[in-house]
Amino acid sequence: MKRSSSLALSVLLGGTLQCSSAGAQAPGLEVGLLTCTVVPGSRVNLVVRSTADVTCDYTKGGAAEHYVGETGIALGVDLSFRRDERMAFTVLSASKDIAPGSNALAGRYVGGEVSAAAGLGLGAKALFGGGAKNVGLQPVALESSRGLGASGGLSFLYIEPAPAPRP
Repeated sequence: MKRSSSLALSVLLGGTLQCSSAGAQAPGLEVGLLTCTVVPGSRVNLVVRSTADVTCDYTKGGAAEHYVGETGIALGVDLSFRRDERMAFTVLSASKDIAPGSNALAGRYVGGEVSAAAGLGLGAKALFGGGAKNVGLQPVALESSRGLGASGGLSFLYIEPAPAPRP
């Protein structure tokens, strides 16, 4: 189930990424794919606000960057009970430093979210924001989950570089 959800998200966003790759050659422009997975057991749902820890991987031209952070609904309604949550963002970002390993996507993103689940769940997010190194735009994020319920409102994603693994 997890593989099929990831595959579906990648296929849906792959077309957008392919169409955008022509613009990827311009200096200071990043085009890639950010995939995030909610850490199991980390979701806290308070009906009008919810949070969950995430781990994210950003891939661009074969290189990968790893991020950790938090996502959820800052203000809205979250009447859902979900698990196996995954999100995939097509990333378009104007950045001062786009070299591999620059972690240019670290920052705070806000926007709208809507999702529903009855067994299998689907959702969409539109987030804007960034950090000190960039102004990033993830026009559309698709998410998949398993569970029951519905949610919508002002959404957020805060990510920072993942700590380096210890030897």
